Amino acid sequence: MTTRKRVDPDHARLDRIVAEARQAREEREQTYRGQALKLFPWICGRCAREFDHTNVHELTVHHKDHNHDHNPPDGSNWELLCLYCHDNEHQRQLDTRPLTGAASSAPGATHTPFADLAALLKRED
Repeated sequence: MTTRKRVDPDHARLDRIVAEARQAREEREQTYRGQALKLFPWICGRCAREFDHTNVHELTVHHKDHNHDHNPPDGSNWELLCLYCHDNEHQRQLDTRPLTGAASSAPGATHTPFADLAALLKRED
């Protein structure tokens, strides 16, 4: 039995990669988020909850086509949603996407419970 030597990950490198990814995301979000907050009233497009400066951080920008890189300056691909409605919107999208893998290749139901209904109704007792 050979023992493998444990190699510790380069934490400084991982921290740097995570920090860069977060910064890029924040810069991208600030660009379209700032624009959206200037274009639209601070009201959730689903539940109509109103926001002000004390809670605007709970108002998110939802991309209607789910493409975060599609940010037309007129805001036609955006809608403001509260955190809860935004999560719900993305969950709905996940719930409606087609299944992939082994589960989707399983045959459907083959039983037809009403196949002989006409014959049963014609039968005289």
